[in-house]
Amino acid sequence: MRAQSAAAELDAAGITDPALRRAYAECRALNARHGRTYFLATRLLTPDRRPAIHALYGFARHADEIVDDLGAGASTEEREAVLDELGLDLVSAFAGDDPGTQPVVTAVVDTVRRHGIDQRLFSPFLTSMRMDTHVTGYATTEELDTYVHGSAAVIGLQVLPVLGSAAPAEAAPHAAALGVAFQMTNFLRDVGEDLDRGRVYLPADELAAFGVDRELLVWCRARRTTEPRVRRALAHLVARTRAVYRRAEPGIAMLAAESRDCVRCASTLYGGILDEIAAAGYEVLHRRVKVPQRRRLAVAGPALAHAVWTRHRP
Repeated sequence: MRAQSAAAELDAAGITDPALRRAYAECRALNARHGRTYFLATRLLTPDRRPAIHALYGFARHADEIVDDLGAGASTEEREAVLDELGLDLVSAFAGDDPGTQPVVTAVVDTVRRHGIDQRLFSPFLTSMRMDTHVTGYATTEELDTYVHGSAAVIGLQVLPVLGSAAPAEAAPHAAALGVAFQMTNFLRDVGEDLDRGRVYLPADELAAFGVDRELLVWCRARRTTEPRVRRALAHLVARTRAVYRRAEPGIAMLAAESRDCVRCASTLYGGILDEIAAAGYEVLHRRVKVPQRRRLAVAGPALAHAVWTRHRP
């Protein structure tokens, strides 16, 4: 059934070349395996739009895996070298010198060409991924914002042409903000796991305002507890992230009607992670919170029904 669904999506998008279909299929598998919320929301899109979203997510996820999952013994230099190879392959494929030997490159370059996505958006993304190989923390909010622009805001801008908008210039800041909101949510949900990798994606200056530093976070992680100062700092950062979702929200109405349910669902479900963090008493240093399956279905079910109605209304 999954294979039939994937094939139908590729047919709807007009992707007929066998090598391209295999490349897109690999990206779809990456999305299904690692981006459960994104993948669920993508089901609300019209079938012809889904392969492009899978390609963009697949490329981003592949780069992220190079940073985090290349191997416990991989050095910084080795990770940087593999990232650089990915970047060179992408540039070469964009130039038409090579269609791309890596499936994620093959699919994403085809997506960029089909949807008129600005190629320049991929450079800051790869720059931020390279930062992950050697940067272990961010002293100020401004420093973190620089990283997040490349790792998240540009993803929102890449996706926008696929989703469609009658006013893309007006929608762009909102699309970028939603990408940032998703990323900041990840930072809060995964703070414990990131500590294990030697990284902190919470700005040190904002933590310090509550008397929190890296050492205290590590102490809490080791003892499977959450010190009151850490709770207050996390509550502040959750509130700040909610404000980013509010800045992003007006952009949903600017999207093509067929894409709004998908983005609204993703925003609701990902924003729901913040609710779960608060409900868990901000105990994210020694556990991973997630939106319960019943809530995911409660959000996605009506959204799917509305999406189907939108596609077939006269």
